[in-house]
Parts: sequence; C-alpha cells; structure tokens
Amino acid sequence: MGETSHEQHTENIQPNLVLGTAGHIDHGKSSLILALTGTDPDRLAEEKQRGITIELGFAQLDLGDGRHMGVVDVPGHEKFVRQMIAGATGIDVALLVIAADDGIMPQTLEHIAVLQTLGVPTCVVALTKTDLVDADWLKLAAEEIRSFLADTPYANVPIVPVSSRTGEGVEDVRSALAEVSKNAVALHRSSALRQPVDRVFTIKGAGTVITGTLWSGVAHIGDSVEILPSAKLSRIRSIQMHDQPVEDAAAGNRVALNLVDVKVDEVRPGDFLATPGLIKPTTTFDVHLTYLDTAKTGKPLESGARMHVAHGTKEVLGRVLFANGLEKLAPGQSSYAQIRLEEPLPVSCGDRFVVRTYSPVFVAGGGQVLLAHPRMRTTLYGDEVIFDALTSGDVQNAVEQALDVQAVPVTAKELAYLFGMDPSVVQGCLDEAVEAGRVMALGGGGMYFTTQATKQRALSTLENALLNFHSENPSKMGVPKEELRQQCFPRMDAACFDLILAEAQAANIAAEHTGLIGHASSQGAAQQAEAEATEAVSKALAAHGLVPPEVKELAAEMGLDQSLVRRALARLRDEGRAIRINSEFFYDGEVVEACKQRIIAHLKAGGEGTMAGLKEVMGEGVSRKYAMPILELFDAQGITERVGDARVLLEK
Repeated sequence: MGETSHEQHTENIQPNLVLGTAGHIDHGKSSLILALTGTDPDRLAEEKQRGITIELGFAQLDLGDGRHMGVVDVPGHEKFVRQMIAGATGIDVALLVIAADDGIMPQTLEHIAVLQTLGVPTCVVALTKTDLVDADWLKLAAEEIRSFLADTPYANVPIVPVSSRTGEGVEDVRSALAEVSKNAVALHRSSALRQPVDRVFTIKGAGTVITGTLWSGVAHIGDSVEILPSAKLSRIRSIQMHDQPVEDAAAGNRVALNLVDVKVDEVRPGDFLATPGLIKPTTTFDVHLTYLDTAKTGKPLESGARMHVAHGTKEVLGRVLFANGLEKLAPGQSSYAQIRLEEPLPVSCGDRFVVRTYSPVFVAGGGQVLLAHPRMRTTLYGDEVIFDALTSGDVQNAVEQALDVQAVPVTAKELAYLFGMDPSVVQGCLDEAVEAGRVMALGGGGMYFTTQATKQRALSTLENALLNFHSENPSKMGVPKEELRQQCFPRMDAACFDLILAEAQAANIAAEHTGLIGHASSQGAAQQAEAEATEAVSKALAAHGLVPPEVKELAAEMGLDQSLVRRALARLRDEGRAIRINSEFFYDGEVVEACKQRIIAHLKAGGEGTMAGLKEVMGEGVSRKYAMPILELFDAQGITERVGDARVLLEK
C-alpha cells in the first residue's frame, strides 16, 4: 500500500511538517532528495528513462536531531506546473533547488510564485551542482539569487551550496532545514479531517487506496470520510505512512488510506477527503488575491478574466472579479475579489490557491480564501472589515464582525458555512465573545447568537409591525404568529423567531392572546373592543330569536370585523350565553332554553311531534332551515328522540 521503498525506515515516526521541493527542470531536486533521504522519489520507469520527474515523489527526511519531515518532490518541467502546484499543496517548508551553472530559470520564477501564493512561510535554497562551477561563479550565482529573493518573503533564507554527486554540502542542507523548521508553523491545522487526493490506485485483496498530504485532523482506522465533490461516504480500512502500517495519522503527514466500498473509478486525483458534513463544495468564494505576473508580461490583470484556479490537487476554470469596482490589477498589487468557478471546489476559509492565466498558461498569482459561501456580489459594504480580520489571521475578530452584519441571529453552524470553517472553531469564538459580553446567546441555550444591536433592530422591526397592525385594525387582538414571522423575518426559522418573540414579550413589546401576537400596549384597547362587541353580539342574537343570520351576515349587519364577531361568539359560547349549532349558526342561549321548555310542555300535553307540529310551537317564521338544527340539538342532549317522522319526549 506504500508509495516508495524505504529500506532504512526502521521505526514508525510521524513528522510534524511536510517539506516540498521546488525548482527548474534538471536542477537536481530528485538527486538531492536521494542524497538526503536514501530514497529515489522518481518511481516511474519513464521518469528514470527520461531523467525527469513527471509525477509527485515521496520520501521521509531525518533532520538529524530526532525529528523527521515528510518530503514531496515535484516536477520542474514547464509542462508539469499543475503537478507542482498539487505537490506544493500542504507543504510547510520548501527546499528551493537552483543549479549553480544555470541560475534562476523560468520555472524557478513560477515555483517561487506558487510557494509565495500558497503561503509557504520559509524555505532553504540549495545551490546545486557546485562541482560544475568555480568559486567565483558560485559567488555570483548566490548573489543573483539573494538579489532576486529580496522582493519575496524569502529574502533572508539560507542559501547552501551542495553537490549531490560528490556529497559535499548535503549535511549542510540537512542542518539548514532543521534550523528553519524549528519555527515553522503548519499551514493547515484543525480538529476535522481534510486531505486532498493526489494518487489513486488499487491493490489486489485490499481495494482502493488514495494518497495525499493530510491537511488537518487525525485519520483513524474505522473513521468515516466523505469524498468530495461526489459526496460519496466511505470508511478507512487501514493506514500506511512510508510503507509502515499505523493505527492513526496526524496532520502534516504523507498518508495512504485504504478505503472501504469505494471503486477505483469513484475517487480520482483532485478529489478531497473530509469529515462527513464538514465541507460543501462551492462555485463562488471571496478571496484576497495577489497578481505576480511570473511571465513578466507587464500587463495588468483585468477583472472578469477567465483563469485556471488551483486548490488542493485540483485545477478548474473560473473568473476573477475584483471588489468595489476595481477594473485592473498591476503586477505586484493585491485586491479582495470574488472567484466564480465553472465547477465546484471544496474550499475552506484560510485555504491557499493559485491562479494561472487561461492562454498561454503561466502562474499569475494566487492568495487566500476568505468566505467560502458568500453572496454573489463584488461590492463589499460591511464585509471589508471581516476580510481585513481574516487576512491578518484574526479569526476571533472576523467571526464577531460577521455576526455583527447578520440581519438576524444565526447558529454557529450557519456562520461556519459562510466562512467554510470548522464549526467547532466558530463555536469556540462565539463562546469566548459571549463570556466577554460582546455577543449574546438567545434563550440561554447558546444555539442562536447575535449582538445587542442586531437584537434591538429585530425588536424594533417587530414592534413597528405590531403598532402598524393595531393602527389599521384597532379592534383586533393581534396577528397569527407565522404570519408575523413571514412579514418581519421571512428568512428567520421558526425556532429563532420564538426566541425573538420571547425577548419582545420580556421587553413588554409583544403579548400573546388566544394564539395571536399583538403589541402589549394595545392589548387593553383590543380587549375592551372585544368585550363591547361581545355584549352587542349577545343583544343581536337575542333580537333575532330562532332565526339568526350567518356570522358574516351578522358582522355586516353590525358593521364589525368578522374576526371580531367570531371572537365575541366564541366568548359567548364559552360563557354559556350562546349555542353553536355549526360554524355559521349561533343562537342566543336564553332563546334556545325557552324554545326547549315550550317543546317539552307541548309533547307532555300529547301534542304532535312531527316537524310541522314542532315548528308551530317554535314560533312564526321559523323555517325548516332553522328548526332542524335546533331539534337535532335537543336529540343530542337526550331531550327528544326521533321515531319515524316524529319526535317523542325522553325526559322523565
């Protein structure tokens, strides 16, 4: 399952950092790695035959002080710059190889640009093939390199003369790498697993194996993983590092993972492995981008340019749009921008990327992902403070600033989605802000977070809506809760709205009555209006006797809102002062009771129990439409019983 042969590997040591090579073709990268590690990173027959590196090679470097580094050897040929970018993904320290007899060459420039845009913090320059030049030439070559690096982040890195053929300087390179790696900081670290895939193959009896540099988290045997962008789920059957089986592997290692239930054609180089549910691939993300113009064209980069965008081990096409109306970017300049891709990438906040021109293809620059799932816009408004915080590495401030510009309270998961960040990191930032009093957690449970200003804006929106409602509907108690949510906060989920409503009730802004939400100050007037309407409806029902109008007709007759009349009728029914026959007919309670007594007396006296006979007892003008529901009510109450076409008295 391993990637290379390691005869000298006798113990299972997990390095903390990854070393990546860089440099022009035939400057001796692979030969130097062989001299340093005893491993030939060129494993393909074609590579050995042609004498060039085509695919990524891998080894492990003993730093001589008890520490080890994983090594990624990349191609130097111009045709394989994309493979170089894939190899540089995830490295923490670079070994920049420049041949003394050639000096700085085209791919040297591109590779330095890649290292710079991917944020590789430090490197060692190996000035190789020193056995081919004299001392004066060697001095001139070192001065040229130092002069060129002066305008890069690598201005003061060690430049170490070395000859892989004679062995002179090899240990000096090892010592220089050990020294610079003491203070190197791993680029990709969080608790969740993330790993770009750079190789896929199958082993008989084991199945599909993928390899790559583990960016973050720890891979354990038995862990579930998600393959992106396909979202196929799998499980880690076994793990190897440098041909040695291990139970787990930490971030910063070159690892080979044997996956369960995945066919070799279901995962490919360029795919991404992650903790399930952690990342949602995106076609739109906000970035901080620097234009480097490695081809030295001198031409500016225009907003909207179609470019190759490399992230992890994959490269796709997309367009780069500069923020706030910027039309062009001169070489060496930087800008906030939005990248819109033609196919999705699994980017996360803080990830580095490289852009190459569409045609002819050369490294144009790159930068850092800021927001993984932003709105489609290039005018930043309040997002600029978030970008500034992210660019400076102040994640705590960025999370708080992002929360501050949210129109409604949000969850840690929602903010994490916006950034493309591990939810546990966002949760930690929010918890810290709550403890410091800069942020508030609604409901005490800490599920929804907001700022005091955002909460007050939400309460003001709610209060204005309720006051406007009562102004237009003085007799109504309030608005149905869901209707109020849709009116005020259509994008707020119901659970969050309940918490805002609770805050409004606590602030004496809102009150709930019979399922309706009204303004607290308007409840007394509305209740008084309802009480007055109740008495008026009661008198109207009594006046209509046994021939009441339907509810809508009663409301129209009285000049009242139908909903107010229905609330009055419901109140009369609850008090026993009205009898509900069906949804549209209500009778005055005393009128119905008087009718019942007349029918009982009539039947006791031997009067006729037919519909015609009983209608006569009920009174003039009472049609079958009104008589039938009343008689059925008496049947249901056990006063009468229908026998054939007549009713008989059951009451003793």
